[in-house]
Amino acid sequence: MESVIYNQDGKEKGKIALPESVFGVSWNPDIVHQVSQSMLSNRRQGSAHSKNRGEVSGGGKKPWKQKGTGRARHGSSRSPIWVGGGVAHGPRNDRNYDRKINRELKKKALYIALSKKLKEGEILLLSGIVMPEIKTKDAKEVLGNLAKIKGYASIGKSRNAAHIILPGKDKHVEKSFQNFGNLSVGEARNLNLLDVLTYKYLVVVNPEESLKLLTPKTS
Repeated sequence: MESVIYNQDGKEKGKIALPESVFGVSWNPDIVHQVSQSMLSNRRQGSAHSKNRGEVSGGGKKPWKQKGTGRARHGSSRSPIWVGGGVAHGPRNDRNYDRKINRELKKKALYIALSKKLKEGEILLLSGIVMPEIKTKDAKEVLGNLAKIKGYASIGKSRNAAHIILPGKDKHVEKSFQNFGNLSVGEARNLNLLDVLTYKYLVVVNPEESLKLLTPKTS
């Protein structure tokens, strides 16, 4: 399996062989959905919180005597049926939303999504991005060059346009692109399924090195 590799000027530089184990996996929506929903659940903060009848203030005294008033019996004004009372079965901040994700299943879901991206022409391979200094102007020029490549005209323009994958930490590249709200930059070792699903394009920089971090190790 081969794919074209470009330079940061948007010109074709050559071809690169891609591992079948990463980019040749058949589409399985059930696995992708299961893993993505579990990952989103693990990100939940659980900050929504309501007070129950034991936590709201007041309500220590019985509103009126049990009998003889002609009104319904009540024991506390903090009851959930009273205005200003506690909330019954409301959200609590001590709820745990974590879901266990099998490591191999998580890896397989990532490979399934990457395979689909490649098949649909949404993965762009770059030989490298060189930024001598931190400049948004230079980053914008790179995006303009990439947009000239056939099939990538909307890169850098549409919402959630691209996720740039680096083989390692590069402060100049990261900070040069950080002013673009529809782009993100990350390292290949941190790539996950949600990154692949969130952004339309994946720009893999220095694929020889980046793909080593994605390819399963053989014993």
